[in-house]
Amino acid sequence: MSELIIVRHGETEWSRTRRHTGRTDVVLTDRGEEQARLLKPLLDRRSPAYALVSPADRAQSTARLAGLENTETEPGLWEWDYGGYEGRTTQQIRQERPGWYLWTDGVVPGDAEHPGESVEEVGARIDTVLERVRSLLRAGDVAVVAHGHVLRVLAARWLGLEPAAGRLFRLDTGTMSLLGTEHDRPVISAWNVPPPT
Repeated sequence: MSELIIVRHGETEWSRTRRHTGRTDVVLTDRGEEQARLLKPLLDRRSPAYALVSPADRAQSTARLAGLENTETEPGLWEWDYGGYEGRTTQQIRQERPGWYLWTDGVVPGDAEHPGESVEEVGARIDTVLERVRSLLRAGDVAVVAHGHVLRVLAARWLGLEPAAGRLFRLDTGTMSLLGTEHDRPVISAWNVPPPT
């Protein structure tokens, strides 16, 4: 049975310092590049028929360094647009909004390049991506290379949960996860698997 292979991009300076990185196109750190290279043996064993990749450089570089072929840029896989919280840490945001939690409190509008998205808007965008993924799975495994929050929403929607249920699925940089089925029902086959070192 074909499975959906989820790859979170390798570490960036912003992910290392826990800054919300939506549409800002930051690059992988040296460690992030190494994480991506180390994913190659895991992905080689799967030989995905297709790979859909976020337009962001950090995702594109991860896909390339991990040896994925047959890649196609999928705009629907951009990270959550954090609006006015772009580039800020949770700690910084909580200085203005005590107790703030992305999954329940959302974001504030930013500038023209970062208008912000609600979790429901992210979920609707991911539903469109999943429609495409399900059709591609008929040909074999499909890899998706993208970002932490958007992939957590994707996992929630795969399971038929509301988008905000993505809060339940911690996802580290440079990891691989598998979404599949059991008795024709969607399941998580593996989650947050680090590359072999």
